[in-house]
Amino acid sequence: MRSWGRGELPREVGVLAIIAFVVALGFGIVAPAIPLFARDFGVGRTAVGLAVSAFAFFRFVSAFGGGSLVERFGERLVLAAGLLVVAVTTGAAGLAGSFPVFLGLRAAGGVGSAMFSVAALSLLFRVSPPTHRGRAAATWQGGFILGGIAGPAAGGLLTELSPRLPFFLYAGFLLVAGGVGMVLLRAAPDAAGPAPSPGVDLDAGPVDLRTAFRSRAYVAALIANLGVGWVLFGVRNSLVPLYVTEELGRTVAWAGAGLLAGSLAQAVALLRSGRLVDEWGRRPALLLGSTLATTSMLVLVAPPQLGLFLLSMAVFGLAAALLASAPAALVADVSPARGGRVVAVFQMSADLGAIAGPLVAGWLTDVASFQWAFALSALVLAAALVAALTLPRAGSRPPA
Repeated sequence: MRSWGRGELPREVGVLAIIAFVVALGFGIVAPAIPLFARDFGVGRTAVGLAVSAFAFFRFVSAFGGGSLVERFGERLVLAAGLLVVAVTTGAAGLAGSFPVFLGLRAAGGVGSAMFSVAALSLLFRVSPPTHRGRAAATWQGGFILGGIAGPAAGGLLTELSPRLPFFLYAGFLLVAGGVGMVLLRAAPDAAGPAPSPGVDLDAGPVDLRTAFRSRAYVAALIANLGVGWVLFGVRNSLVPLYVTEELGRTVAWAGAGLLAGSLAQAVALLRSGRLVDEWGRRPALLLGSTLATTSMLVLVAPPQLGLFLLSMAVFGLAAALLASAPAALVADVSPARGGRVVAVFQMSADLGAIAGPLVAGWLTDVASFQWAFALSALVLAAALVAALTLPRAGSRPPA
């Protein structure tokens, strides 16, 4: 049996983190170009919003099918195929001559994105020993965060040159990432080496979804991931710029400063959060992350102040680091072999939050106020806190 050092992670975790960085970097580069490119077809703002949301919607509805593909064909093949689909559709989108074609290619790209992310997470869980799953999840998420910080700045400059250029560059990045995945990721289960601990069989088949839903740990992970998607990928990006300009009376640059503060806090906290999840335990880490996240939204329910806004964004960044590691480690504990559909539903919970959060919170802002929208977001995050409290103390540590 292999003995794992305190800081040692399987080589595949580092490779997956590099792929995550490349994917996030490319996505950040193309994000500023999407609305401008869509407007060049002469469509209205609603159609522009559809071009943005089509990718997320089809990523959501196809994730479960991606999980089935992982169970049938394996993580590495599905990961590479998903990246290839996104690369081809993104490059073709840059050549699109009409808005319907552009929209269809964006939707098809969402399918490929679901295949990639489900396969990558499944492989990450599969090769990581139980005592290092929090650190593996933090390393993977760190790749996305760093790429997400660097991408938009470069994307804005490239879009100024040509709104089509970012699409071609993103497609090239994805092809490189797919090639790296095929070459450097050895096919599991050989990638994992000997089983890292007694009782963990990496050759075992996938855990049945009904069995996973009977686990309080899995349900808690889904609820926490829903809250992350609701705020981190949804409300924060859709409401924060409006809150800063309309409630605080500041320029949009201050909104960017708040988002940057949150991203930097998350990136720094990820250096430690994974170790806390592994050594401190899943339950305490999830409790702390949910408490910090809920508190950060409740701060925004108070009368608008710039200092409180910046504090809220930074605290939520710290919370997001823990919520990126603890729920993922819980899912890996429930389904340590090929995750497939169990991992797909976990991803879908965040995507559902990212889709519903901006719509519900935006509607609540229109009929009530920003404070009511932030209060609802705090309630969604508090649900993860309640779910964490239901976890047994004895089962909060990684499997021995």
